[in-house]
Amino acid sequence: MRFYNSLTREKEEFIPIENGRVRMYACGPTVYNFIHIGNARPIIMFDVLRRYFEYRGYKVTFVQNFTDVDDKIINRAREEGVSSSEVAEKYIAEYFKDARGLGVRDADFHPKATENISEIIEIVKSLIEKGFAYENGGDVYYRTAKFENYGHLSHQPMDELMAGARIDVTEVKESPMDFALWKAAKPGEPAWDSPWGRGRPGWHIECSAMSVRYLGKTIDIHCGGQDLIFPHHENEIAQSEAANGCKFVNYWLHNGFISIDNRKMSKSLGNFFTVREAAEAYGYETIRMFMLMAHYRSPLNYSGEALMHAKAALERLSTAVDNLKFLSENSDIPEMNGKEKETVSGFAKYRERFVEAMDDDFNTADAVSVIFELVRELNSATSAEMKPSKAFSKAALDFLMELVGVLGLIYGGSGEKDISKEVEALIEARQAARKAKNWAEADRIRDEIKAMGIVLEDTPQGVRWSFAK
Repeated sequence: MRFYNSLTREKEEFIPIENGRVRMYACGPTVYNFIHIGNARPIIMFDVLRRYFEYRGYKVTFVQNFTDVDDKIINRAREEGVSSSEVAEKYIAEYFKDARGLGVRDADFHPKATENISEIIEIVKSLIEKGFAYENGGDVYYRTAKFENYGHLSHQPMDELMAGARIDVTEVKESPMDFALWKAAKPGEPAWDSPWGRGRPGWHIECSAMSVRYLGKTIDIHCGGQDLIFPHHENEIAQSEAANGCKFVNYWLHNGFISIDNRKMSKSLGNFFTVREAAEAYGYETIRMFMLMAHYRSPLNYSGEALMHAKAALERLSTAVDNLKFLSENSDIPEMNGKEKETVSGFAKYRERFVEAMDDDFNTADAVSVIFELVRELNSATSAEMKPSKAFSKAALDFLMELVGVLGLIYGGSGEKDISKEVEALIEARQAARKAKNWAEADRIRDEIKAMGIVLEDTPQGVRWSFAK
């Protein structure tokens, strides 16, 4: 298993700190609004990475935080005339609605910045004692010049970073590159007691505190979007390694940017989409499929055409699953024939290719391609003229769902929805009419059922129904 490490800019073999266990940390959202389509990419992709590790037999501890105290949250609270905590809790709940809609499993831990104030204060105290931080008027800043590896993750020397920095005249810092670890309280803002007076943590320090609390001083994987490489992840390294005296992260994984119709997403351009809005238009599972059809590090263009392509692909996959479910329950041939046994023995080659794709820097695009090659073979093997057996259909379904499950697809209920008792009665009445050779009545009932959004298909194994797409 090899991953592209943003720190070294090379693919490296994955060797966990502890054999058989993976410690993963992902930066979560600042909870002042609904998550947008750009947020969805790391949420989905690193959910799949976690699933894949588990598929390969690893025990995974996965942490994703919530930034629940921040200028954006404070400003939203003022706009809405409520407390910052009310804003944060509201949008944490909305996050879970969207994340679960996207098929994303909850992390093992979802810590909040406000729940880790004492841990944050202890790290800041340690950094001051070691000379990596200093206090000024109740604010505490990190002294970047003292950390010799500053800029290594973003691959920018300190002099280049200095040249591009701007000094905020409201701050008194030793260097324009120094950043806030603790901010002195302002009127009306949430604040906590500290050795430097009432205040609140800076943004970067919370992840250093939470990762060490839940995962230890050195972790296997830290992941997030490319936009977090600098300054957020750069600052996390500086804080954590200075405070703990050891390497912070072994593998840094960053997903590529998303553009909207080949333009940067921006509210000012009118092309800013929340996940909730996109899901209303295309469905949550379509968004997940769209993300998985590209390599996680590649730039990705969000467009109506691309989403419709993903929706069509998802429907092909859902149809294959539904077909296998139906045949595994209704085929009147119990055992496999020789050809079917040969096909089942060939499943191993698909598993090998799937694993090969995922082992090569988590290439979900190639893994999806392998699944659709499998679908084509299964569709051919279960066509009406092949008269598939119940045993083969069940084996094919189990294997397809094994691979699909690693990617977290086919969770949206395709083929799982119940029909009403009324529709069941109509289907039975139609079957009775067909048995009596009353074709006109059978056709009338079919049309009535179709008007209810349900399509019937007469197969050698019996009548099959599905919801109209």
